[in-house]
Amino acid sequence: MGYFEIASFKVDNFKTVLVMALSAITMSVYAATGSWSSEVPSVLVAMSDRAVSSQPIQPPAGAQVEHAAIERIHWRFQMPVNAPINAWLCHPEQCVPLTAMRGSTTALAGKQVSGPLYFRFALTPGQRPVRVQELQVIVNYQ
Repeated sequence: MGYFEIASFKVDNFKTVLVMALSAITMSVYAATGSWSSEVPSVLVAMSDRAVSSQPIQPPAGAQVEHAAIERIHWRFQMPVNAPINAWLCHPEQCVPLTAMRGSTTALAGKQVSGPLYFRFALTPGQRPVRVQELQVIVNYQ
């Protein structure tokens, strides 16, 4: 093997390694894992026949979520203990009923993480108005 053949071999190997490295970086951008959290203001739930929605819950500015999908969402909110209320966590494609003031769900797994989330609440018939506070989500994504 002469000098030119060895140099060509090294250049070809370098190109192969460079292409593999760039591919890995590109794939990691599209398959980035992470999480973000956000809180939204409280809501007053005053009617049983009309649900009220929270403000939209968006990923923070600068979060790298463009091609990411939801894995798991943790939620929490506060309200009087003796106030039975219907609650949902919603994505533009689906709402999930919540059975407690805190918990986690994978029911929205696979949905775009960039889509806004929001809480929905409705009173049970005959119930007095309730203020729901400390609305928070933590979104894990891939």
